[in-house]
Amino acid sequence: MEPRNQTDVSEFILLGLTDDPDLQPLLFGLFLSMYLVTVLGNLLIILAISSDSHLHTPMYFFLSHLSFTDICISTTTIPKMLVNIQTQNQHIRYTGCLTQICFVLIFVGMENFLLTAMAYDRYVAICHPLMYTVIMSPHLCGLLILLSLLISIVAALLHTLMALRLSFCRDLEIPHFFCELVQVVKLACSDSLINTLLANFMASIFGGLSLTGIICSYAQIASSLLRIPLAGRKYKAFSTCGSHLLVVFLFYGTGFGVYIGSAVTDYSRKTAVASMLYIVVPQMLNPFIYSLRNRDLKGALRKIIKESYLPLQVLQV
Repeated sequence: MEPRNQTDVSEFILLGLTDDPDLQPLLFGLFLSMYLVTVLGNLLIILAISSDSHLHTPMYFFLSHLSFTDICISTTTIPKMLVNIQTQNQHIRYTGCLTQICFVLIFVGMENFLLTAMAYDRYVAICHPLMYTVIMSPHLCGLLILLSLLISIVAALLHTLMALRLSFCRDLEIPHFFCELVQVVKLACSDSLINTLLANFMASIFGGLSLTGIICSYAQIASSLLRIPLAGRKYKAFSTCGSHLLVVFLFYGTGFGVYIGSAVTDYSRKTAVASMLYIVVPQMLNPFIYSLRNRDLKGALRKIIKESYLPLQVLQV
């Protein structure tokens, strides 16, 4: 089969999760519901944090950016899938596919760094409480966000530009519901060894360093909590860390599981379904995890709901 240069490739085909036409309406409703819950839930978190002055702290500053990143990840992947199901058209343009790859890498990278910054914030708050406001200054928090965004953009652009050099054969079917870098590289007829090595190297460096930073932070936190004599303070510290640890487990556990599984076996629709666990599900669950376990955030959310409900009562009267 003759390879074609990237200039000859006009579009790819996203196979989605299933070919069964009877399941398409069910998938459309499921993903639409998940997308709406993700967007509305994370918007409520952002609104609650921005409207309550008591929540203008580094922890909630990072949480608001995490919620925004979750919205962006879902918006980059799910709407295109919904359009494909509704129009019964599985095609995605070559430029659109590379653009989707770039934005997915940017926002997944941002989520990776934000989770690390949030772990460091909890470490400083629990292990160095007297120096917390000095260490976690607004300048440092803003710098961490800026560096996270800059590194994520540079890494995503590097992967995308490296993908531009690939040539593709006639088989342009991607067994996924969005354009994933690994799957696009596998379709290449030209030598893609550099792309694969670069993807594995960057994932190992950024993911490994971030996960190491999180583990070290919580090791120090656990050591510090064991020395606290008061049970009440221990419970409060554990409650503030528990939500973050659950989000970390969802993001890294499912992500590593999917990529390890795809490395040792042929990529199939089953792995595409599993990919939902790191690209869709965590972003939907994060607002519930943080709001249900956080008294201050629940109070801010109740205040917003009450303030929005009162004008409706006035109008009805």
